[in-house]
Amino acid sequence: MLLALGTLVVFYLVKSQYGKFVGTGWFMAATAVALTASWFLYGKVPVMPLVSGAFILVFGGLTLALADDTFIKIKPTIVNSIFATVLFGGLYFGHSLLKYLFGEVFALTEEGWRLLTFRWACFFVVLAVLNEVVWRSFSNEFWIGFKLFGIMPLTLVFAISQVGLLKRHELKSSNS
Repeated sequence: MLLALGTLVVFYLVKSQYGKFVGTGWFMAATAVALTASWFLYGKVPVMPLVSGAFILVFGGLTLALADDTFIKIKPTIVNSIFATVLFGGLYFGHSLLKYLFGEVFALTEEGWRLLTFRWACFFVVLAVLNEVVWRSFSNEFWIGFKLFGIMPLTLVFAISQVGLLKRHELKSSNS
């Protein structure tokens, strides 16, 4: 999350000085650096930042090549919609896909994994809708500020709000 926040800060600062297209170029470069740093620090790049990073590079490239910032604005909508669709699709087919991503971090009951996956899928839908409303209804500056000072805190608050579910559905160790 810190790496993602850093890329947004770079975008915000560069854009405020040199404009949205220069900011987009720096955002793309910062994303590549953040993904590389994640690889070197942790020996892997988590799936969600990797997917988001790929979309940043593709949609940022389209933004720069076509001189149209619509592409970078719809990127969060598409990425969050994909995450929601994949999570809902997994649930439809009887799989709580977050278990595969975070099963080494949390030990939860199957019901806990289903609930957590469902809640995150719903949250990704909310983020996609919020992005659409904000970029279509407000200025570029407001949208950029919302991504930095709205989405990140909302995600952090949502993640923290799941602690109760994690505790209720935690698998108890046989040593307890």
